Order: sequence, then C-alpha cells, then structure tokens
Amino acid sequence: MGLEQLIQKCKDNDINAQSDLYKLYSSKLFSLCLKYSKNHAEAEDTLQDAFLTIFKKISQYSGKGSFEGWLKRIAINTALQRYRTQGVFDIVNENQIEDVYVEDVDIETVDIDFLLNSIQELPDRYRLVFNLYVLDGYSHKEISNMLKITTGTTKSNLARARKILKEKVENYMATLNSQSL
Repeated sequence: MGLEQLIQKCKDNDINAQSDLYKLYSSKLFSLCLKYSKNHAEAEDTLQDAFLTIFKKISQYSGKGSFEGWLKRIAINTALQRYRTQGVFDIVNENQIEDVYVEDVDIETVDIDFLLNSIQELPDRYRLVFNLYVLDGYSHKEISNMLKITTGTTKSNLARARKILKEKVENYMATLNSQSL
C-alpha cells in the first residue's frame, strides 16, 4: 500500500492503517521527541500525544507539502506545548544577550553520546531553543512565535545554551587530554 492510500485509510479511521502509520514513523518521531524531552519516558509520552493529535487532525493534511514534515511539526509542537504552560522561559532585555561561539573546539573529537547527553541535560528553556535553532534550523522569529516569547529571549537562551555546552565540551576535552598524558 502506498503512502497516499495509507493516509486516506487513516482519514477513514482505519485502525490497521493507523497502526501501520505508527510503525512507519514512530522511530523517526521518537528521535525528534527525545531532542525536546528531559528523558526517555517524557519522549515516549510526547510521542503518544503527538500520534493522538496526528490521527485526530489527519483529515486536515491536504497532500500539499511533505507528509513527514507535517508529522514532524506536530511532534515538535506537542513537545513544546508541555513547556509553554510551565513558564520555563526567562524574559530578557536585548542588552543582556551575549554571543558565545564554540569555534575553538574541535567538535569532531567529542563523543557524540556525550554531546547528545549534554544537550539533553540543558535546562528546558535552553534545550528547546538550542534544538529549534541549531538542530532544526528555525529562525529566532519562528522560535519566538512557537514558544510565545520575544526574539531577545530566544537569542539569550541560545547564547546561554551555547555557553553551557562550551564549558561542558571544554571540561570533557581537558579530561581527555589529561588521560592521554
């Protein structure tokens, strides 16, 4: 069965088609949910909530644009919805923003698991903005609209996330260098 047929059957509330769609996209969407969650269990909850929304709103998918992109937007919005109501964002003045760059770190020598864990350990407000901006390519304006915060706040949270990650990577590299001596 093709994707268009599968989508149509899901629009008709065919439970087998919904199961097939879940099997087809759950691993990709879980990875996405994990980026925006504190832990594995929260990511699983977000994935389930995202699929509930997907099945509820699948009739709104018109066939224009990427279906996978449509699914990803729902998963991201589901994850972000958890944080919108928690007030995890600090509103900042544009003058408080500092730029932090990590160009002086050879990122290829950093263990990917360490890096992913470091990102996941970031405070919610920093992790969300970092993932949206750096990993998913949203602009500060798009992020501010998604999270209902100012662009100054998105820039500040991104700068703080980068600063924390830079410190963690520098400590990691120092530990590696001391072990090799």
